[in-house]
Amino acid sequence: MLRHPETKPETASSTPQRINRILSLAGLASRRGADDLITAGRVTVNGLQLKAPGGRFRWGHDRICVDGREIPGPTQRIYLMINKPFGYISSLRDPEGRPLVIDLLKDIHQRVYPVGRLDFDTLGLLLLTNDGEWAYRMTHPRYRVPRTYKVELTGGVTEESLSRLRTGVQIDDGTACSAKVSLLNQTQTKSILRMTIAQGKSRQIRRMMDAVGYKVVHLTRISFGHLALGNLKVGEYRYLEPEEIAASKKFLGLT
Repeated sequence: MLRHPETKPETASSTPQRINRILSLAGLASRRGADDLITAGRVTVNGLQLKAPGGRFRWGHDRICVDGREIPGPTQRIYLMINKPFGYISSLRDPEGRPLVIDLLKDIHQRVYPVGRLDFDTLGLLLLTNDGEWAYRMTHPRYRVPRTYKVELTGGVTEESLSRLRTGVQIDDGTACSAKVSLLNQTQTKSILRMTIAQGKSRQIRRMMDAVGYKVVHLTRISFGHLALGNLKVGEYRYLEPEEIAASKKFLGLT
């Protein structure tokens, strides 16, 4: 049974807000991305094209449009966690017609979108929301939100390889990446690691393991910041608890 979300809806206000914050809260872009939309001349307010970022307007009162389409008004903020199955795409659409994680949300009627991405072949904790600022901070490198994965490899892993992963390895684009690593289990045919990273680069765990000569067989994200997957079953989802939302917002400086 799904639990109810945080019951603090954003409501139309007579207090003006910065336009980039409004666009971010509406889930259209990060604040920096919103500034880019404005400078590109794609944003109008009450029929007038904005020429520069920085203006303040009343969300829910002023008519704000991007590319001629009026943005949605303030809605209740939703924060979801899903245990992403193998083979699902962390996107709102896919040109190849592959299944999307949002297809699994059977009783969510508001528009939500993934917070960052999990690869097609990666399972585990994925967050979805309609809170643009929260999503931006959860994924931006500046905030260094840790992501923890359970990593299954072929063969036994050496202590030297674990040490290299902890101190940092060069991945194929030249970036130096490091991780907190612990060995959970090992046999002659496979090893299971727990790895925590803060960079969140595309396919980072797999690329780090490639750099030390190992092939990832299974990869599951088990935590994101203060949020843990726990016993949530594959393909199932739940609302975040109010205390989970509060803890993450405190960490991100949103309170």
